[in-house]
Amino acid sequence: MRAGQGLKRVALIGNCPPRLCGIATFTADVHAGLRAAFPNIDVDIYAMNDGGKRYDYPPEVVFSIDQDDLGDYGRAAHRINASGADVVCVQHEYGIYGGAAGTYLLKLLDRVKAPVEVTLHTVLEQPSPEQRSVIEGLVRRASRLVVMAEKGRQILRDVHGVADDRIAVVLHGVPDRPLGDGAKEKAQFGLSGHCVLLTFGLLSPNKGIETVIRAMPAIVAAHSDTLYVVLGATHPHLVAREGEAYRERLMALAEELGVSAHVRFVDGFVEQERLLDYIAAADIYVTPYLNEAQIVSGTLSYAVALGRPVVSTPYWHAVELLAEGRGLLVDFGDSAGFAGRITSLLGDPEEREAMSRRCWAKGRAMIWSEFARAYVAIFQEAVRSGSPLLFRGGERSMEPVPPQLAAIERLSDACGIVQHSIFSVPDRSHGYCVDDNCRALMLMHRFGGEDTASADRLARIYAAFVQHAWNGDRGRFRNFMSFDRSWLEEEGSEDSFGRTLWSLGVTASAARGHELRLWAARLFDQVAPHARALGSPRAWAFSMLAADAMLATHPGHELALSLLRDLGGRLQALLTTSRRPGWDWFEPVLAYDNARVPEALMRAGRRLGDEGLKADGLTTLAWLDHIQTSEEGRFRAVGTDSFGRRYALPLMFDQQPLEAWATIDAARIAAELTGFDRWLETARRAYAWYLGANDLGLPLGSSVDGGCFDGLMSDRVNLNQGAESVLSFQFACCAMREMTEKAEQDRSTLKTGIVAS
Repeated sequence: MRAGQGLKRVALIGNCPPRLCGIATFTADVHAGLRAAFPNIDVDIYAMNDGGKRYDYPPEVVFSIDQDDLGDYGRAAHRINASGADVVCVQHEYGIYGGAAGTYLLKLLDRVKAPVEVTLHTVLEQPSPEQRSVIEGLVRRASRLVVMAEKGRQILRDVHGVADDRIAVVLHGVPDRPLGDGAKEKAQFGLSGHCVLLTFGLLSPNKGIETVIRAMPAIVAAHSDTLYVVLGATHPHLVAREGEAYRERLMALAEELGVSAHVRFVDGFVEQERLLDYIAAADIYVTPYLNEAQIVSGTLSYAVALGRPVVSTPYWHAVELLAEGRGLLVDFGDSAGFAGRITSLLGDPEEREAMSRRCWAKGRAMIWSEFARAYVAIFQEAVRSGSPLLFRGGERSMEPVPPQLAAIERLSDACGIVQHSIFSVPDRSHGYCVDDNCRALMLMHRFGGEDTASADRLARIYAAFVQHAWNGDRGRFRNFMSFDRSWLEEEGSEDSFGRTLWSLGVTASAARGHELRLWAARLFDQVAPHARALGSPRAWAFSMLAADAMLATHPGHELALSLLRDLGGRLQALLTTSRRPGWDWFEPVLAYDNARVPEALMRAGRRLGDEGLKADGLTTLAWLDHIQTSEEGRFRAVGTDSFGRRYALPLMFDQQPLEAWATIDAARIAAELTGFDRWLETARRAYAWYLGANDLGLPLGSSVDGGCFDGLMSDRVNLNQGAESVLSFQFACCAMREMTEKAEQDRSTLKTGIVAS
């Protein structure tokens, strides 16, 4: 494929002028370089705003993202997808994206469909846990990571385990200028007659300017015409903290050392052409940076490309770029070393000339046109390979894992089941909730055989928690309880009310012990009348599931029948109001436990003999099944990042185990109503999600003890194993066991029928 062929649009994410920083300049230069070398490729800039600021961006910026506004990241992703971008090119620096170590960027990249290339402007040998997490998220999402020095490749390989074929080294781009002697540029700035030393960049303490100022007395003693030009505005973040105090300290130091006449501060963020003129005017470019862990310096690249001899500290980029005689290195903070190197170089014009030519020759391979060609080749390879985010492995076994109590017992004590865990260790600091205890109560009725005694013992514990949660004075269940058994509220959410009522209906119908059934039926009758006051569609659905379960054992239960009719009608009315072309749903938004709503309509329709309820349940489940199926045919749970987005199709992450369980239950009812095998296949696909047939190819459910990780994130599973996740997986395992047993029974019945005929 010829360079640029097939590429039509690139989405470029990073800072952009008039924001003042090196990343902004780099992003603008990348844009200009790509457009100049490949005019048929459109390049859209998505610019990052800092601290709520707004900038007067040029037309090439099609969207701006507030650093700390998570919603903007989602809106940017939508804009990128709508634009038809072939590839997304990200300029990555930890400080320019929101969230811990810039994690908000991952939320954007999760949503874009195009393959992603990430240019890493910082690569750390000892990243913090948050920084490591972000980089490894980028590694999983990106088709290729680009660094600007071999040291960056080494760190990615050694620290993060990235394969060499996922990393490209592309040297920092530079402008193309002829090699000159600088006389014209010196005259332009009033520098004629001086030996000029230059340092450029946003002023901040890590630049090491003090090191060179302290070297100036010795340099001036040997070359009295030397002038050290410090060019650049003070870093905006430093100005916000202390104003110009740092610049003033540097000026005071020069005064104290008696060299203030030989140090010139040029305050301001200069335009690129003016900057290049300043660099061309320099006899020696100086980078006295104090931190070794600098993987790239744009100004150093510019100086080399313009043929300026360099004296520098040995930070990573300088060590590589100044090899082969293109510059001289001095230890960090070594003022005497700088004085000696600079004095020697100023006194040797021939060596300066030779060094200048070596630098300029190196720069010809770095000019923006060459940089653009290298980037476009990477883009084309990314397009050919597709996004690495989605799992592309072979099919995984969907052999059901037998239900197990071990993980549930691990999370349970004499009070109830604990909400959360740290990995597999129960986290008592978050206490308990009725949501999990009522789920656990329902689940215990589905364990049998050798687990019967343990399940019945646990059921009594969970039932006691539910009973204690009931606040009859308010007609509501409390939800959250601290580990010291103190309630944290007088009433919980409507959804927790509906879910707890559901557990009472199931217990009244399915508990093995007669006494437990009596308890559940009695409490159901106390609680159910309050369901009419609920306003949440999911609370209605849970209450309908409760009523259907109660009617399974008490067919004439009038309260349960009236709840099915009343709440079913409310859901139908919502559906009528919210429906749009391509949107067969009860609300303008998606949320959690989505499949419970169509399941409730289908169960109510079957129980009441109402074909309209059944039809609406099947239609909405079919729509939900469609949007929960990936292009490759795998189950894709509606991600929590999707919640609350009006009339918008779901986002991929974070995917929760609860959704797969709800989908399995709803699909089983649909199969019973229609006799269609497609619904059994939907249930199997949702179950296979736990085993690794998902977007990342990573299993969540454990066959060892029945545990389950807390969710599928953009780059990994959440390794905690909370109650909701463990219970969801165990419900799913029970459902699959029951489906298998029913299939075997049906085959047996069919064979018997054939023999008899």
